[in-house]
Amino acid sequence: MHDRPQGLESPAAWKGGSFDYHSDALQTLTADEVSEIDAGLRKFEQCGLSDLLEINPATFPLPEVGRMLAGLKYDLRYGPGVVLLRGLPRDKYSDDQLSKIYFALGTYMGFPVPQSHNGELLGSVIDITDADPGVRGYQAGGKQGFHTDGTACDIVSLMCLRAAKSGGASRLVSALAVHNAMVEKNPAFAQVFYDGFFYRQMDNDAEKAGIDPMSPEPVEVFAIRNGEFFCNMNSGEIKRAVEKGGKKLTDLQLEAYDFYMEIVNSDEYVLDMNIQEGDIQFVNNRSVLHGRAGYEDHDEVNRRRYMLRLWLEVRDWPARPQRQVGLTFDIARRWLANRTPSMEFPTNFMKAKQADIVAKQSAGIAASRIKPYESGGSKAFFQTPTPT
Repeated sequence: MHDRPQGLESPAAWKGGSFDYHSDALQTLTADEVSEIDAGLRKFEQCGLSDLLEINPATFPLPEVGRMLAGLKYDLRYGPGVVLLRGLPRDKYSDDQLSKIYFALGTYMGFPVPQSHNGELLGSVIDITDADPGVRGYQAGGKQGFHTDGTACDIVSLMCLRAAKSGGASRLVSALAVHNAMVEKNPAFAQVFYDGFFYRQMDNDAEKAGIDPMSPEPVEVFAIRNGEFFCNMNSGEIKRAVEKGGKKLTDLQLEAYDFYMEIVNSDEYVLDMNIQEGDIQFVNNRSVLHGRAGYEDHDEVNRRRYMLRLWLEVRDWPARPQRQVGLTFDIARRWLANRTPSMEFPTNFMKAKQADIVAKQSAGIAASRIKPYESGGSKAFFQTPTPT
């Protein structure tokens, strides 16, 4: 017999329709902070270092900016769970220089975590499906549904190098606000999310980490421990567990999922954030769901919407509940064996993808772009085969 789920009051339980991120979540760099960042970059480049992992307080010192970032990290845990950092002069720096600055700022917030079996610590979020149709959703164009990222990641972050031709806003929803709405309107459905769903990771990720892709037991989507809320919501992993793991969902689970989707996609809860070129977004991956609005992009790959991404582990935050953990930092770091440090720099990454597109065209292979499948209602989502 379960105790009735309870709502939780917190600054993190905001509703997007009434949340003004310009006043409540926007931090603008001062001229002195920009100067300190510029000096840190010069010092790092003068050291002749070429691996982002060589960035540390000695090679890229940011004493005052570091203190400011510590305050932002506090807001991410105890405040609304989202911060937009603005003020870097985009045109002053090359893409590769911005990647160094971004990585350095991230290290003052947490420890970078590998993001896939390829071992990349700095990810490129850009539509490259015409170079490789088998890429993940963040490297395909179009809209993305709301989700949290891997549980080894406490903070998920984006830096905008290039904006889309039009559209492409970052979409955020407070998972705690959704939780509270479910508890209030239908506690039985909220309990389904406490009981959880089976999750299945991507086969390549699991194989390269030496683990079983299927979760050994249902993963808690919602959890509260010591008054702190945690969320792990990934419709794609639930879908893989259904399709490849034979974990058929019950009627109650399907109804609860549809109820959740109705709330999470409503205008009352969704916040659209316009990330400008040079902006950096930090999001608490435990309490805030993120997605992406549809957008129109450029045909030329070197003009397309391009975000850099960091996954950050925050070691002084309390651990997630064990039944909510699908990916730990210790497991994720096994992927580092496959890391190619030079490919984390945008210049090298883009050259490689442009070469792939040209090679396909030379071989007479149509280099078409595709969009990821979207996590709609249960009937449309769980009964539609995942694209391969």
